[in-house]
Amino acid sequence: MKKEPMSNLRQNTDLIDAIKQIERERGIDGKTLIEAIEAALASAYKKHTKSEQNIEVNMDVNTGEVKLFKIKNIVDEIVDEENDMLIEDAKQYAEVEVGYCLKFEEEMLPREFGRIAAQTAKQVILQRIKDAERIKILDIYENKLKEIVNGVVRRIENDTVYLDLGNTEAILPKKEQVPSERYGINFKFKAFVFDVKKTSKEPKIFVSRTHPDLVKRLFEMEVPEIQSGIVEIKDIAREPGARTKIAVYSSDSNIDATGACIGHKGIRVSNVVEELRGEKIDIIEWSPNPAQYISSALSPADVSRVDILEVTNADGNREIKARVTVPDNQLSLAIGKEGQNARLAAKLTNWKIDIIPESELRKIIETQLLSDDALIDEAKPVSQLDALYIENVNDKENDEN
Repeated sequence: MKKEPMSNLRQNTDLIDAIKQIERERGIDGKTLIEAIEAALASAYKKHTKSEQNIEVNMDVNTGEVKLFKIKNIVDEIVDEENDMLIEDAKQYAEVEVGYCLKFEEEMLPREFGRIAAQTAKQVILQRIKDAERIKILDIYENKLKEIVNGVVRRIENDTVYLDLGNTEAILPKKEQVPSERYGINFKFKAFVFDVKKTSKEPKIFVSRTHPDLVKRLFEMEVPEIQSGIVEIKDIAREPGARTKIAVYSSDSNIDATGACIGHKGIRVSNVVEELRGEKIDIIEWSPNPAQYISSALSPADVSRVDILEVTNADGNREIKARVTVPDNQLSLAIGKEGQNARLAAKLTNWKIDIIPESELRKIIETQLLSDDALIDEAKPVSQLDALYIENVNDKENDEN
């Protein structure tokens, strides 16, 4: 058996040790690195010898021993002098058929690899390592899509904020930033991953501070009952930086869904508010009864009653909307500053909502008592709300079909 020089054995062993170290420190699969080195050596060999032969390089994962093989295609007629072998010649080595390949080991002497070849191998190895790291990062953050990550602001360019995630960079576009928030260098915060794009260089991870699901994920982190599925987040309506309404529900009658989200002395919701830099959060209990849901959604205002109006819209189609009556002194609270409370309630419940004070309702009733106008019959009591709601949903489904 041919003995390999001690210097070569030592170099090969050092290479295997280096591969294992890279695997430990960078988390790159050792097999991937071995394949990269094999491809690099094959590339370097072909370049150095100016050969177009099909070759294959194999490295022993334990000893680092490298073997070179030339690959011959078995044919019945030679087309490529360097890479083809006639079937009758091939049968001297093995039982093969046309279309098979044979591997012939060749001695790979150190002199075959000069400085240029070694540099080529190094460049290919480094590129493969970068590719492996890029694939790893892409895989990590594709699995974090629609999840929360922690970031530190490292730079700001053209109103775009770039975050250091530890192993890569995330992009916080202008449109995903909360207008009232100011982002300075080294500013730390949580963000919602809403998109991951594969590129020829590093993967691009896009994050948001305005996405409604950021609030959802923050509550999942704070509330064990949500993590376990005992409490469910049904709907979220958000105006980033100002106010969020979140509807929660539990099928377990022994569980207070809103109380679980608020926490002892408000600690759980306070942690979410702190992360959102003071954004106000209304936690309400979701209900399958639209009247109760709409009434709760307008919290903190008190609601006297909810009626349903069937009207014909501008397109001539029938639609329903909720008319909510509140005490006169609760009207501004129900509507909210610049209509925010009413707007969020409508978005949360997916209902069109008109809010009127009790004094206006009294005028409407008085007018109805003195008039035979057909519009009087369009007002429906709360007791009929569910049936009318279901009827409206069925009508929409029939129209779509």
